[in-house]
Amino acid sequence: MELRMQSQETLREALFQETLRARHRVYEVGRSTPLERLQLEDDTEQVYLKREDCSPIRAYKWRGAYHCIASLDPAAREAGVVAASAGNHAQGVALAASRLGIRATIFMPHSTPLMKQEAVRRLGRGCIDVKLVGDSYDAASQAAHAFAATHRLTPIHPYDDLAVMGGQGTLADEIVMAGEGSFERIYLQIGGGGMAAGVACWLKRFFPSIEVIGVEGVEQASMAAAIRAGGPVTLDYVDVFCDGTAVRRAGDLTWRLCRDLIDRFITVTNEEVCAAIQLLWERHRIIPEPAGAMGLAGWLKERAQQPPRRTLAIICGANMDFGQLSWIVRHAGIGLHTRRYYRFAIPEHPGSLLDLLERHLDGINIIEFQYGQVGRETGFPVIGLEAPPQTFEKLGRNLEAAGHSFADITGDEDVEFRIIRYDPTLFRHPLFFTVEFPERAGALHDFLAASGPAADIVYFNYSYSGERVGRALLGFNFDTAEKLAAYRGNFAGRHPGLRAVRFLKPEVGRRLL
Repeated sequence: MELRMQSQETLREALFQETLRARHRVYEVGRSTPLERLQLEDDTEQVYLKREDCSPIRAYKWRGAYHCIASLDPAAREAGVVAASAGNHAQGVALAASRLGIRATIFMPHSTPLMKQEAVRRLGRGCIDVKLVGDSYDAASQAAHAFAATHRLTPIHPYDDLAVMGGQGTLADEIVMAGEGSFERIYLQIGGGGMAAGVACWLKRFFPSIEVIGVEGVEQASMAAAIRAGGPVTLDYVDVFCDGTAVRRAGDLTWRLCRDLIDRFITVTNEEVCAAIQLLWERHRIIPEPAGAMGLAGWLKERAQQPPRRTLAIICGANMDFGQLSWIVRHAGIGLHTRRYYRFAIPEHPGSLLDLLERHLDGINIIEFQYGQVGRETGFPVIGLEAPPQTFEKLGRNLEAAGHSFADITGDEDVEFRIIRYDPTLFRHPLFFTVEFPERAGALHDFLAASGPAADIVYFNYSYSGERVGRALLGFNFDTAEKLAAYRGNFAGRHPGLRAVRFLKPEVGRRLL
């Protein structure tokens, strides 16, 4: 009987049996991955991480790809296979093709990072052809299916195939066999639903009372949409920050299985995923790809509202483009609710910024500063702060009580893209320079206090970089050329702790303006 026509119970049993078959095959190319306890301050919280980032391709996809291809009959293997992927599935197919000695044609979007393209070719060892098509997974998938039909080749679907799901389910078998006992809940990231279905099917057989929570990105929730609609629906838009789970439409098989196996669904923001990546780095020195941390992000989101229970999360991959790290670092604090950005309104005269720091921000860690003069009466500095949530609550109360004008603009576009507005017609004798100062609490205050009333700050661009020193680009304005020259000539005397200072040439300053 065709799988689509089978009952839920029959389909679920078929998946379980497929995992049984896969457990005797996948270890021809890879070993069991570790199950590690997350290091937390509270010993009552027992959270375990399944480390699929330690697998042969740094992701779990090798399991399903190899089992599916190895299950093909000799004629199909001889003809070759076709796949479409933006990353990890492609690497799994490439590994399987090289180990089994068959040809594989893999379609990838043009937008696939070069690192992932090179990894696919390296794993394929001459057994694969990579074809770049379109700008999205959907375009690559359509081209792959057309190519498979034309050349009568077998397509290897990344998730909506029972053999692929069975292969992914072997990681759940390793959890059961790890000897850590039973678990009460698991947070499973969901893209197409192949891993979620395979893992949930196996764990519910051996841990019948386990709660399975499906975790999707806020703008990636295609599986929850399918459950609500009674069948797969195509999302109009999918956010691709967590590219490993960026699926516009759930699978025809996976949605039926997930409807039966997933107890409830939650969504997480990109910032909450960044917070989970930061936690993994701080506790285990692990840097997963964004989708790899999505399950743990779900646990973090519900941590305060849920009682401590024996919990599982899967680090399902670590194939991240290096360029994503800066965005993750910048947004992790927002996800942890320990970083906020405020726009203040202050009088536009020397000393007003120093007064703001002394009266309201003393003792709070400043991690970003964006300011440019736009008027003669009022200035609007944007200051990024890092502190516990209760500190922000207290700051808000104090500012309101003092009648200070401010706004929380965390996430606004001008903060996100670091847009610093200024009006150069307001500057008479500007001096622009770069400076390094000790990265410690109070260093910014000390610098402004030493500058004195003679210097009027008209531009300030600083962002914490994680180093022992902070670097900033500043612009000071002076009433007369003589005051400018005097300040520049005595800069070292005013700021003896600042060793690395570079004054910009006047023409460079004009270009900045």
